[in-house]
Amino acid sequence: MKPKLQVLDQNIATTTKDGVEYICITDIAKYKNAGRSDDLIRNWLRNRNTIEFLGIWEQLNNEDFKPVEFDGFKKQAGLNSFTLTPKQWIESTSAIGLISKQGRYGGTYAQKDIAFEFATWISVEFKLYLIKEFQRLKEQEFEQLGWDIRRNLAKVNYQIHTDAVKENLIPDTLSKQQIGVVYANAADLLNVALFGVTAKQWRDTNPNEKGNMRDHANMHQLVCLANLESMNAHFISEGVAQFERLQKLNTLAIHQMNILVNVNSSSLGQTEG
Repeated sequence: MKPKLQVLDQNIATTTKDGVEYICITDIAKYKNAGRSDDLIRNWLRNRNTIEFLGIWEQLNNEDFKPVEFDGFKKQAGLNSFTLTPKQWIESTSAIGLISKQGRYGGTYAQKDIAFEFATWISVEFKLYLIKEFQRLKEQEFEQLGWDIRRNLAKVNYQIHTDAVKENLIPDTLSKQQIGVVYANAADLLNVALFGVTAKQWRDTNPNEKGNMRDHANMHQLVCLANLESMNAHFISEGVAQFERLQKLNTLAIHQMNILVNVNSSSLGQTEG
């Protein structure tokens, strides 16, 4: 696991549990004092305001939280003899806002609300930069999600496309090897129509790139590719010859890419204005 956040030159790791993202407050504490990060977290947990905040957060978000144990900690908070570790808090109250991890990437992790509260205790400036960096990460992940959705759409449509190839172009007497060649030609028909090269030509030109040319396509190309796959399946079912399909698909690719690029340019112009 690599740090996802960098705040004021401090790397902040994140982890996910049950689909929920947690921020490493041990790394946040290192911004204040790298050699005493655990002590800082324990001192923060001793504070009565901290206990009340954690307790209220758990009551709002955790059906299994144990309020009796929480009340016990709240009564002791502030006493000179009172100490509390993240592990004790988690095990005693069945808390989910904090998690304690051992091993190479060990440390104390907190859900974002709690992590931001701890960051305030460490440094208000650090908290503000942390929130900004966390928002940047979420926006980046959202953009990636949009790309993944379009990539998956292209994959689903490709299945429709290959089924049409099998049903309309491949006789039962062909060998498996021949079937593979027909699929490759059908896929390359789309590659040539949209990208101007076959898969092999792209690999020969880009020997150091991972994946295939579709993995390096932009969003406009992926949207267009999904449309071409559907149209090629339709052309195949209509019995259109391969040479004619290539011409039709190339004309369609040029037309659609022009529209997509012009729409994007217009949107950017409106945004800037």
